[in-house]
Amino acid sequence: MGIEPLHAHAEHNLRFIREKMEHATPFTAVPGWGGVLMGIIGLTAAAVASLQPTPARWMATWMVTAAVAILVGGWAMDRKTRASGTQLLAGKSRKFILSLSPPLLSGAALTWVLYQGGQVDVIPGVWLLMYGTAAVTGGAFSIRIVPIIGLCFMVLGGITLLLPATWGNWMLAIGFGGVQIFFGLIIVRKYGG
Repeated sequence: MGIEPLHAHAEHNLRFIREKMEHATPFTAVPGWGGVLMGIIGLTAAAVASLQPTPARWMATWMVTAAVAILVGGWAMDRKTRASGTQLLAGKSRKFILSLSPPLLSGAALTWVLYQGGQVDVIPGVWLLMYGTAAVTGGAFSIRIVPIIGLCFMVLGGITLLLPATWGNWMLAIGFGGVQIFFGLIIVRKYGG
């Protein structure tokens, strides 16, 4: 058993300190401008979806929108993490993504089941609830505003489930459009683009 060289001991201590600091700080790469852009995409989708003559085309509009929004959000988050000198799939970023994913995947599974069962009317409320749940769980590793965003989506989803089905698309516009833009701008102002 030898004595550890001073530089190796120092490296070990620095690594330990870095890891502890990483765990103590929240994930701050939530993209404000990305959220605003996702909100604009959501408003556009609501307008286009409202013109669709069948539930299948309405669903297709929103599915394409979800894919585009995921790409935009991922790109904006990656861009913000790189600008801060961190990595997207490491530390708090990884925990944020891993805790965000189960509710989103559950929402996708519920969407499939509800659509196959002909219950398209409840899908907007489920989407808002599950997206909100994802933001709350991801927010455990993020800045304080993220769980608040999630709670807003959850309340909106609950209200949507109580409203007549004809309101569903417009509630999606309020959530994935208006709420996303509103909080995106707050994140830009308080936490950087």
